[in-house]
Amino acid sequence: MIIGLAPADDAAVVRLRDDLALVFTTDFFTPVVDNPVDFGRIAATNAISDVYAMGAMPLVALNIVAFPTKTLGVEILGEVLRGGAEVAQRAGISIAGGHSVEDQEPKYGLAVIGTVRPEDVWRKGGARVGDGLLLTKALGTGVLATALKRERIAETDAAMVGAVRSMTTLNARAAELPRRERVTVHAATDVTGYGLVGHLGEMLRASEGVCAVLDAGALPVLDGALDLAREGVLPGGSRANRTAAAEWLIVAPDADDARVWLACDAQTSGGLLIACPMAECLALRDVMRVEGIPAAVVGEIVAGSGATVTVR
Repeated sequence: MIIGLAPADDAAVVRLRDDLALVFTTDFFTPVVDNPVDFGRIAATNAISDVYAMGAMPLVALNIVAFPTKTLGVEILGEVLRGGAEVAQRAGISIAGGHSVEDQEPKYGLAVIGTVRPEDVWRKGGARVGDGLLLTKALGTGVLATALKRERIAETDAAMVGAVRSMTTLNARAAELPRRERVTVHAATDVTGYGLVGHLGEMLRASEGVCAVLDAGALPVLDGALDLAREGVLPGGSRANRTAAAEWLIVAPDADDARVWLACDAQTSGGLLIACPMAECLALRDVMRVEGIPAAVVGEIVAGSGATVTVR
């Protein structure tokens, strides 16, 4: 075992040979949208993301299903599974079966296995003073999904269409480009339920003697999310994230509070967060933008104790 629970990371890693390791992970959740195909696509994209966050490539997956077939029927379940299969095909892997149980609330996801060379594993810890912080997807999926549930927006509205597009975009290219460009990745994770602040906090606590400064104005934001955050359309998960971070989150007096909320927003199938030397970080951002990835340098790693995150 190269990576397990001491410390925990985005996935477990087991060395098979000197030149080969297996990465394995699982993730599933309840629907964030009403369209069953989109739900399947989002859940599958999210589950595969942890493999990319380790610097690995997915190999094969299994479905995990809990579904009320007696009330919703097998046809809707089939649509969910079709969405997951579409994403697996884009990722270049097979879904080789899985397991299902009857449940009152729909849940779907994948167990995923990937491969990586042991020396190429990206870990959550290892960020160094002077590193830039690169985020590869825009924030705001939690806010927009909450607006959908509250009927503030519809699934056909441009803002929600953009959110679904983001949540169903694989992090494959975002994980491949640092290797192609020979970037020195010191630490990496993906941004999901704990939000950017929460997952960055995990990165800092897994590193040594470092803190982080986030530039609120540099945070990439999905269309419509900022206005909704200003109106107080915030999911309970985002509020819980900010409360949980209260002891180590420092907010500058002049920081835009709506953007601070988006830094804490509970994401579904978010982007990768990569810590690497600032010059390489800026160059990688430019390469990613040419490739159509909305990457942004959102902050930097600084010396300090307490693993604090300052948003200014």
